[in-house]
Amino acid sequence: MVPMHGGANRKEEDLDVLFQAYRAACPDRDPSVNFMPGLWQRIEARQRFTFSFRRMVSGFVTAAAAATLALGMYMAIPHTPRAYPVSYVDALADANSLENPDTVGPVQMELSGPGR
Repeated sequence: MVPMHGGANRKEEDLDVLFQAYRAACPDRDPSVNFMPGLWQRIEARQRFTFSFRRMVSGFVTAAAAATLALGMYMAIPHTPRAYPVSYVDALADANSLENPDTVGPVQMELSGPGR
């Protein structure tokens, strides 16, 4: 063995003490008989939750796609025309026409009398 300096030997002893403390704090555990079945149960429980979440999201996506398709078809179907197809401007023009006596138009006053 190669002779070591005093400082290197001290560091090695400190490292051995650290490893011994680690072994004491974290002892080796031998897996019990239920280790693998318990591990698989935890894995399957997590997979079931993920599968359930995916199925729920898939249902929402399907419902959104169906609603989008239904609205698209509704908007594409021609609707029956109104009974009186007229624009707003045409309705205003008809309401304020000079031929319609029911509407009040601009008033012109003729001043006749003693002062004139």
